[in-house]
Amino acid sequence: MLTEQNKALILQFYKAFDDRQMDQALDLLSPNFVAHQAGIPEPLNRERFKQFGMSFYLAFSQGQHVFDEVIVSGDRVVTCGTFTAIHLGEFQGLPPTGRQISLSIMHIDRLEDGKIVEHWGHGDALGLMQQLGLVFLPGPKLLLPILKGIASKLFKKSG
Repeated sequence: MLTEQNKALILQFYKAFDDRQMDQALDLLSPNFVAHQAGIPEPLNRERFKQFGMSFYLAFSQGQHVFDEVIVSGDRVVTCGTFTAIHLGEFQGLPPTGRQISLSIMHIDRLEDGKIVEHWGHGDALGLMQQLGLVFLPGPKLLLPILKGIASKLFKKSG
């Protein structure tokens, strides 16, 4: 029975976020909550996680989590799926693009006494940046060999 309660609580948390009911989502976090986010070197406490979540909340409108898998094991709930939204607000210094994004995600949430006490989150950050129109250029060590390869192909075609 606790397994189904844990699953329901986690799904309620993500639905509240999607429905833009941030207070309801935050009420499901324990006061001693900690989050481990891919790409962020230090764990986030409840307040810093709220700030992180609000940056997404404000930048991406009409957000929806769609989970292909929800796996419950004791006090942990794993959710795997996709987060879709429209980029209508500034995000990490990038002005709104109006683009629809689709981000592959995976979360592990641990519950204790009916609250989320720990979160591990991973999303496809590179895919997100590419969808927002950012292009990554190779660093100096790769740039010269790439340019040599292109030049070599051009000279072969013209010769």
